[in-house]
Amino acid sequence: GSKDVVELLLKHGADVNAQGGFYGTALQAAATYKGSKDVVELLLKHGADVNAQGGYYGNALQAAAAAAATHEGSKDVVELLLKHGADVNAQGGFYGTALQAAATYKGSKDVIELLIKHGADVNAQGGIYGTALQAAATYEGSKDVVELLLKHGADVNAQGEIYGTALQAARYWGHKKIVKLLLRHGATET
Repeated sequence: GSKDVVELLLKHGADVNAQGGFYGTALQAAATYKGSKDVVELLLKHGADVNAQGGYYGNALQAAAAAAATHEGSKDVVELLLKHGADVNAQGGFYGTALQAAATYKGSKDVIELLIKHGADVNAQGGIYGTALQAAATYEGSKDVVELLLKHGADVNAQGEIYGTALQAARYWGHKKIVKLLLRHGATET
């Protein structure tokens, strides 16, 4: 398996924190794939920098959160990275923060709750969507994730990047239930 390959590379002097490529680091690449918790543990044991910046996702926590949102990853990897000191509010990469990454696509309520429990800022700005609430209102759109973020104090009228506000994002993607929910929570047209 891939753990054996990583062990072999490390045994022969591979730099655990080498930068480059789409993922930025080996830790970020490992954090992206389901069932890779053992590889993530191995890399951390060998001194991988849990907060190294670079690559598409910006950092390993954001990579793991994005993978969990698409159901290709796991909450276990997110927990492991947090246990090893991952900065829950680190900025960078495509999504901006791990919380924004966890809110995209189908969203992962479990990971979102875990990140918030560890101090994730529900109103952090950054990335392509601007905020986690705006991310939750795009693509497949998750009404449950939108409700969860609102429950934890997400600013319903925050301005962001590509779609402006969560209401504008939900309208653009045709998520009528999310539009109604946002309006009930005080979303305004401007």
